[in-house]
Amino acid sequence: MTDFRTRVRRRDLLVGPLITLTDSAVAEAFALAGCDFLWLDLEHAPLGPESLRQHIQAAAGRAGTVVRVPWNDPVHVKGVLDLGCDGVIVPQVRSADEAQAAVAATKYPPAGVRSVGIARAQDYGMTLTEYVQTANDAVTVILQIEHIDAVPRVADILVVPGIDAIIIGPYDLSASMGMPGRIAHPDVAAAVAAIADACNRAGMPWGAFAPDAAAAKVQIARGASLIALATDTMYLWKGMRAALAELRPGTP
Repeated sequence: MTDFRTRVRRRDLLVGPLITLTDSAVAEAFALAGCDFLWLDLEHAPLGPESLRQHIQAAAGRAGTVVRVPWNDPVHVKGVLDLGCDGVIVPQVRSADEAQAAVAATKYPPAGVRSVGIARAQDYGMTLTEYVQTANDAVTVILQIEHIDAVPRVADILVVPGIDAIIIGPYDLSASMGMPGRIAHPDVAAAVAAIADACNRAGMPWGAFAPDAAAAKVQIARGASLIALATDTMYLWKGMRAALAELRPGTP
């Protein structure tokens, strides 16, 4: 199976959900269903190191695993990479300097500042030498642009070496513009379009969150190749609501 970073960089269409629930059966079910990757969320979900490890193990060999760390901090990044995920999503990147810091956190010296540990990623030490020699070229680095301050700096961010893809965050972007949640507002939509257009011009793979397939198709038509398709909990309540509506017509 082609490695996840190669698929991201060649702009294959990759689709997967945000995982927020702690039971690893959730990750396994989505991987078995054919998802290309799982977005394991540490920023807005109650996942911890143990549940995160179990999710990564459950998806291994079936789907790529990328972890959104809580913040652009090397302490967060090294911890999740040592669990053996395929890559990280770093939120709230607003400048080239912050992009450089995020990339550096994912790379062993001299290319970066990642510390060397012995954990699951290194097969608990059995493949430490091989892992350290190859990890810098294997880990997928995805930066999230989701603040209005980043929009005029996108071109500078995109030329930072080591970035594999960009994820646009429309909800935090709308909040940074004083309109939290109003992602359909023309000003927010224009900012999202500016980021997407900059990525397309630079040949940078990019993606976005889509609550459903219809919304995903809109992003794909604009050039997105990395689609975060809803969350695990959304599939639960949407499926139940649809079943209840079919069995009890007229129920709100």
